[in-house]
Amino acid sequence: MASSDTAESTRRDFLYVATAAMGAVGVAAVAWPFIHQMNPDAATIAAGAPIDLDLSPVAEGQIIRVFWRGKPIFVRHRTPKEIADEQAVDPATLIDPAPDSARVKPGKEQWLVVYASCTHLGCIPLGHQGDWGGWFCPCHGSAYDTAGRVRRGPAPLNLPLPPYEFVDNTKIRIGAGASA
Repeated sequence: MASSDTAESTRRDFLYVATAAMGAVGVAAVAWPFIHQMNPDAATIAAGAPIDLDLSPVAEGQIIRVFWRGKPIFVRHRTPKEIADEQAVDPATLIDPAPDSARVKPGKEQWLVVYASCTHLGCIPLGHQGDWGGWFCPCHGSAYDTAGRVRRGPAPLNLPLPPYEFVDNTKIRIGAGASA
């Protein structure tokens, strides 16, 4: 009888351990989706990453729009006339005073990179429009010059500059690690 008690307790111990192990696996299987859903999704991670942009196909006078962190950005290849016109403007005459040199990178004056969002209510202005040939917001009539400076309101501020840097002569990096 002693041997049957030993066999039965061994079998019982095995069943307890197996049941506990299956219970632990079940709890982990139920808990995993709840824990995993707290991680950011791939689109969120990608949205914050810097983007590299090749400028070589952008023709002089052309404006392209890219998205970074879910926000539109204008990249404008300014003509020599646009640059000269904007450099000649007295910043004191502007709604939001800023010299042209503060809006571009030194030695790369032909490239203007700005957020594509009107500073009045966030509409996306139309390029090559308005009295100054820059951007015009059709929603409320704000006008910007080719340096992205507000020339006629109700917009109170110039188009903001995103953080960006030149990687080489034909590429820029918009985002992390770049200085504004």
